[in-house]
Amino acid sequence: MKLLIVTGMSGSGKSSVMDVMEDIGYYCIDNIPPKLIRQFVDLCQKSEMNIDKIAVAVDIRTGEMFAEIYNCLESIRSDEEIELKILFIEAEDEVLIKRYKETRRKHPLDEKFSGNMHDALQFERDQLSRMRAIADFYIETSVLSSAQLKEQVKETFLENTSDSLTIKVMSFGFKYGVSTEADLIFDVRCLPNPYYIDSLREHTGLESCVQDYVMQSESSNMLFVKLKELIDFLIPLYISEGKSQLVIAFGCTGGKHRSVTFAVKMHEHLENNGFKVQKFHRDLPKYIN
Repeated sequence: MKLLIVTGMSGSGKSSVMDVMEDIGYYCIDNIPPKLIRQFVDLCQKSEMNIDKIAVAVDIRTGEMFAEIYNCLESIRSDEEIELKILFIEAEDEVLIKRYKETRRKHPLDEKFSGNMHDALQFERDQLSRMRAIADFYIETSVLSSAQLKEQVKETFLENTSDSLTIKVMSFGFKYGVSTEADLIFDVRCLPNPYYIDSLREHTGLESCVQDYVMQSESSNMLFVKLKELIDFLIPLYISEGKSQLVIAFGCTGGKHRSVTFAVKMHEHLENNGFKVQKFHRDLPKYIN
């Protein structure tokens, strides 16, 4: 049986994640007290419904009972018939505050902190820090639309196998903030910049004219070769360690040319080597109408 624990910051998108999990065949239950998870799993194992995939959302809404999640996880991990994974969802504080204002909903800790959202969010992050540290999958939703979040979840879990490593290769622009979900970040701002070429400025790294310009540089080619060697060396180590998701991010100034080029080429390299790879250009939609 596969059991996915979905947790993270309130307002980060867990409800959207659970909608997707239900769509792809998981039996979903939201906001269950952690102490009851083991009992619920046992019931599903004995059920005549042949339930073999479960997604359970657990977060700070359960109050003081949330601390019981760790004993629950320890119990479940000891059961060889259950494949347990944890997905952690979060977003930046200002994004979460904006979402609550737009929806006019109250944060679960609103009364505890007399409406002070910053204090509530800090307390919630402290309470969830241990879950974040042990999570198998991590998605940062600050710049994601609901559709983008759902697509990432589908790509991660639709065909997920117990011993596979899902690799996400992404591009981003440093001027819009460093990616907080990446395991490996490579800064390619040192390479020739198509932005200063009038005929290339409005094009993106998805197009061959930009890719050809970036990769015609000896430094670009040498860097890419060395990065391929490094990543090819690291992936078996991550797999051996049991890591479920690896996020490789390339950053340039705006996330339009160089980082996109490197992300496209690394995605192609890993896909050709038989890995399960996703591709995501975080800031590219800012330039495409």
